[in-house]
Amino acid sequence: MVKTRARASRSDGLFNIVNNSCLLLVLIVILYPLLYIISCSFSTSLAIYSGKVWIWPVGFNVTAYKEILEYKPVLTGYANSILYTTVGTTINVICTIMAAYPLSRKDLVGRNLIMFIYTFTMVFSAGMIPTYLVVRDLGILNTRWSLLIPQAVGVYYVIITRTFFQQNIPSDILDAARIDGSDDIRFLLMIVLPLSSAVIAVITLFYAVFHWNAFFEAFIYLSERRLYPLQVFLREILIMNQIDSSMVVDPKAMQAREDLRELLKYALIIVSTVPVLLLYPFVQKYIVKGVMVGSMKG
Repeated sequence: MVKTRARASRSDGLFNIVNNSCLLLVLIVILYPLLYIISCSFSTSLAIYSGKVWIWPVGFNVTAYKEILEYKPVLTGYANSILYTTVGTTINVICTIMAAYPLSRKDLVGRNLIMFIYTFTMVFSAGMIPTYLVVRDLGILNTRWSLLIPQAVGVYYVIITRTFFQQNIPSDILDAARIDGSDDIRFLLMIVLPLSSAVIAVITLFYAVFHWNAFFEAFIYLSERRLYPLQVFLREILIMNQIDSSMVVDPKAMQAREDLRELLKYALIIVSTVPVLLLYPFVQKYIVKGVMVGSMKG
């Protein structure tokens, strides 16, 4: 008996060593590219070209960040992106819950047909031109709503949320609530939502990241610069620093512009990802639980 326990203890110790080693390796693989980009954004272009940058900045330099911050539309882009992300995510979460909860109820008539129509749109979509015509005919072209309404519901997240409701909200709770005189809306607000914080946090994060990184819709639906999100202005900064060698006579000026463009690539990545990186720690504990539980059954 003692030998068996000792053998099991050694096996557990070996497993912990291997497991921790693998996790450490995964952490290094994931973390190093981020540290490298941060270091490059604060280094000199010469250090980057010569391969001297590994983890720490070489020849501390903030020229790229000054260039970005001195470009006044960046502040407008930040304000617009925060607005689109906040309002858009709120609309997405509300619409997703409103679609997922009824579909999770077995007493909903025709729910299989409705679910088929939802999933059909994941495979077959109208395309860019018909969508543009719909946005135009709705009268929201060149308005903020053009970036919010067409993306109001993500079918994939509806499926995840519906499955979460099915697995974690027993019908017995609904029966008990009905006996106490609760209607469906009160049951959803007072019981279902508090018990679904995990999946709500997950879809909120995914929707927020989608809105923060979105830029293609802005090119299609918006023509006024005051409505552009941050990603569009960051793209402009990078394009403005592209070089046409046939138009530059001074080799030093051309080289300086090329060096700045190299630094801007890294600085723009940091500027555009910092808000998402700050948001992630607040919801990361819900990621595994919400996604795994919500996607176990279709």
